[in-house]
Amino acid sequence: MISQITPSLYLSGVEAVNQSVLEHRGITLLVNACAEYPCLEYQGVRCVWVPVEDRPHAPLEQHFDSVAEQIQQNHTGSTLVFCSAGRSRSPSLIMAYLMRFEGLSLLQAHQRVLAARPFIRPNAGFWRQLLQYERKLTHSNSIRIVTAAPFWRSVVCKPKAIVARNEKLAIKDEKPWENPGYTRGPVLL
Repeated sequence: MISQITPSLYLSGVEAVNQSVLEHRGITLLVNACAEYPCLEYQGVRCVWVPVEDRPHAPLEQHFDSVAEQIQQNHTGSTLVFCSAGRSRSPSLIMAYLMRFEGLSLLQAHQRVLAARPFIRPNAGFWRQLLQYERKLTHSNSIRIVTAAPFWRSVVCKPKAIVARNEKLAIKDEKPWENPGYTRGPVLL
């Protein structure tokens, strides 16, 4: 499944990438955010490889500026940013682009990407990196992360409720033992 974020920017998992899809959408730039899959060659398509694993301590922020610039400078066609499932690395890179070149806050960027692809789930480390990037760009943050206890920072479970006030969004952890269907990995309320 390919999700359209802007008229010329798409997001997907690796399974959606093939020559016919690229031609149909006018893709001339691929951003491959899979450490596990090297760039494949497609006629008329340039590929930028971001070999970062989907782990909280992986340095995705090192690529925010260069990937955003590559997307912005692609005037020959559309761009497709993908990772293994299109849920963590690629949405994070797209949110960084939207903050830098579309002037969106992190909250707005997340809302835009989530509206196009409702199952995104950047990991907790990528959220921290995006928050730092937003602060670097705007000297403020539009969201904050609220944790139940310091030792649960790496475990974020299904949310209980959304807390939104004055364009501020709290990302809140719940205790896994209170939710028998909890999952490892971050989720935004």
